Amino acid sequence: MSDNIDFKELWAKQTTIAPNPENLIAEIKKMNQYNLRKLVFTNILLIATSIFIILIWIYYQPQLLTTKIGIIIIILAIVVFLLANNKSYSLFKRHRNSQSNSDYLKKLLAIKAKQIFIDTTMLNLYFVLLSIGVGLYMFEYTSRMKLIWGLVTYGITFLWILFNWFYLRPKQINKQRAKLDAIISKFEMINKQLDE
Repeated sequence: MSDNIDFKELWAKQTTIAPNPENLIAEIKKMNQYNLRKLVFTNILLIATSIFIILIWIYYQPQLLTTKIGIIIIILAIVVFLLANNKSYSLFKRHRNSQSNSDYLKKLLAIKAKQIFIDTTMLNLYFVLLSIGVGLYMFEYTSRMKLIWGLVTYGITFLWILFNWFYLRPKQINKQRAKLDAIISKFEMINKQLDE
């Protein structure tokens, strides 16, 4: 028996099974439905949060300008994020079953580019504005506390923001990108096989 095994030759001989285009289209539809539900849920949650913040402003009548500026910056962060996020709606609408594989691939690449923009630029802007807004908003109320409790309050708040920023956000982004990348690679494989 020979000890020399040619792994390149074995690898080249292996047959790859092309994914079924109908299954991929079903995956895309499922992903689009999930993204639409997520978009609607995000809109409802952030609009409700904005209304709640405005009601707090009206009911409690903050005295300091920093609190009012903080509220405005928080609402601005929400509005900016919603505007950017809702631009992706057209990408998740129903598409024609008559689209070719290359059209599906182009649409998936457009979705990926939009998600990268939202996950990087818009989420960064959202978190920065939100952090500044919360910091300014809390100043009026923490200034009435003893110094130690004010620092604890700010510390806990910003630890929560950091936890979201460095743990939850990347985890969600990676999970979402992995799903999309898997579907894109399957469509690329189908397109390569059709070109051959």
